[in-house]
Amino acid sequence: MSTSLDTPRVTLLAGGVGGARLAHGFARALPDAGARALSVVVNVGDDTERHGLTVSPDLDTVMYTLAEVNDEHRGWGLQGETYATLEQLARLGEDTWFTLGDKDLATHVVRTARLREGRRLSAVTADLAAALGVRARLLPVTDDRLRTLVDTPSGRVAFQEYFVRRRHADAVLGLTFDGAESARPAPGVLEAVRDADLLVVAPSNPFLSIEPLLAVPGVREAVGATAARRVAVSPIVGGQAIKGPAAQVLESLGHEVSALGVARLYAGLVDVMCIDDADAHLAGPIRDLGMDVVVTATIMGGAEGRARLARELLADAGRTGA
Repeated sequence: MSTSLDTPRVTLLAGGVGGARLAHGFARALPDAGARALSVVVNVGDDTERHGLTVSPDLDTVMYTLAEVNDEHRGWGLQGETYATLEQLARLGEDTWFTLGDKDLATHVVRTARLREGRRLSAVTADLAAALGVRARLLPVTDDRLRTLVDTPSGRVAFQEYFVRRRHADAVLGLTFDGAESARPAPGVLEAVRDADLLVVAPSNPFLSIEPLLAVPGVREAVGATAARRVAVSPIVGGQAIKGPAAQVLESLGHEVSALGVARLYAGLVDVMCIDDADAHLAGPIRDLGMDVVVTATIMGGAEGRARLARELLADAGRTGA
């Protein structure tokens, strides 16, 4: 690493629950998990507008998890939520298929108000994270509008329509990242990738969480050019997704539903594939793609399991002198 092994700079590309949990692991594993030590670049392709408010589900899941105020049982939202506002919205005739808790609504109210004042999403995110005591640097991949659209057998739908309202039951025939071509990386994103000692692609959905990040001009190129040790953690274990529709999306888009299938997606982009012990037999074929392989327990579980995985990834980078 370019810095002392005691103070590596880690940048995580993340989205969803898997990304949030590994971010939490690094925050616990790093001796100084402040802004210099840990940067988390987060997908905003699933951002939406509900009841006049701007909602950033992936940013909030990562933020709440790092602040240790998230609902661990569901994987998203806040602990001890109530839903009086949602119930009243339904009574007033609003469509309430997208669940927003009372405490969670406060985040969206503040975000929306500050965006309407003309502030950037990245600046508003930094303020919200600081208010919740998050020390890591939390970076939306872009301040510009970026929306993931999903092609299904019944037509093209917005991401949250597919994911929440339709419970990701549709086959995914294709994806469009609306706005990506004109989007610019948010302040700090390219620097976080460039200056990292260890760059980690979280065990997030490769298509729904990671690909929107890489679709922003300059981000994929920065990942390709960084001197950091680049590691991707497979979200597929034993042929099944740890959480969410990653397996279904891989299959419907014509890819093998395995850690090897994921490795093929990241071949040429990362140096190392981290796979679960259950997939140890795939290490050889993955190495044939030109990658190193770390085989370990990738199902993180609670806080200690997350920190353990983070420490193992740090140790691998240290051994290779990244």
